[in-house]
Amino acid sequence: MDIEVVMPAIGAGTTQGRILQWLKQSGDTVKVGDILAEIETDKAVIELEAVDSGVLDRIHVEAGDTAVPVGDVIATLLAEQDARREAPAPIAEPTAPVLAMPAPPAAKPAQAVVAPPATAVEPPAHRLFASPSARRLARIMGVDLHALTGSGPNGRIVRVDIEQAAQDRPAADARPAAKAPATAPGTLTPHTPMRATIARRLAQSKQQIPHFYLTVDCRMDAMMAARQSLNDSAQASPDPVRYSLNDLLLLAVARAVARVPEINAQWTDEGVLRREQVDLSVAVALETGLITPILRDAGRMGLRELSAQVRQLADQARSGRLRPEQYEGGSMTVSNLGMHGVKSFAAIINPPQSAILAAGAVTRQPVVDGDALAIGHVMSLTLSADHRVVDGALGARFLKEVRHFMEHPIELIL
Repeated sequence: MDIEVVMPAIGAGTTQGRILQWLKQSGDTVKVGDILAEIETDKAVIELEAVDSGVLDRIHVEAGDTAVPVGDVIATLLAEQDARREAPAPIAEPTAPVLAMPAPPAAKPAQAVVAPPATAVEPPAHRLFASPSARRLARIMGVDLHALTGSGPNGRIVRVDIEQAAQDRPAADARPAAKAPATAPGTLTPHTPMRATIARRLAQSKQQIPHFYLTVDCRMDAMMAARQSLNDSAQASPDPVRYSLNDLLLLAVARAVARVPEINAQWTDEGVLRREQVDLSVAVALETGLITPILRDAGRMGLRELSAQVRQLADQARSGRLRPEQYEGGSMTVSNLGMHGVKSFAAIINPPQSAILAAGAVTRQPVVDGDALAIGHVMSLTLSADHRVVDGALGARFLKEVRHFMEHPIELIL
């Protein structure tokens, strides 16, 4: 009996996937749990596990740039019993009967036997081993993976091999630019699945969600001093850690949502969904786009646990190893461009969420202390909210609580 292997539906809203590489080939024995292939979706790279045992009979879709709709058959397995039944039985050598032979006639002059020309045997194609991030980078930079020798474990091609190949490649060897209209000279880069999904979802967000924006400035002098003290103590501990301002901001947002739980809601056709726990989405920039892994139940976390979770999720996101449950279903997003020197910005809501908080850089600015003018550290926070769910006063209450925690770090940390 044939067993069909189909393109899986990996997470809500996923409509297609792209096969990066097959890790099993036709004729290979497959056991339950074996990894058949690596598949790239609009969010991450996942490993396709076998749910049946058998023999890989046929691969219907080769690895490459072809997007395959969810549910399409990509390979066929033969069940183990069928594979054994179809295996050809060994053919016994026929035994010639023993006959009395007449005396041979007089020998004829020997004739030269011309051997048929030797046929060159092509060596079997070697299997290509490359990390998912290396494959994505190779497509972006136009590097042929088959021409590379990997420097990773067991000859695996890694990112540094791609970057070195692109650097060493002569200009004449560069991939020819895709054909573009004559009136618009330049290089056309095809959309990646992630970029196409980002474009579709954010265009939908701006068209269907009535955004409004609120901005506050936070005095950061106390927070900067508290962070320095925290890091000094943490570095001296047996398990040293370094906290970022983004860690402290995420903790402040989680605490503020606990004080203003009405902000933790989403619009649905049936009504407004009030969420019971704070699941914070954290924007992580990738070479191919943006992804928002989720801090589950961030309201119950302390600073140390939150910081460790953020680092782990960011590492998984950059290596393309996030599972769907790690980036689907957040209640609010925090996006921070302060490390890039951006003073302030207004972000687009990530549907079906109802709010996103954008953080800018901490800058030195003139501030008023009582009746005196001084220089202080200031950070701008801009809330983008869905007016169907969040009214202006509610958004202002939430921002007030975030600013309070950022300006009073002792209350945040204790």
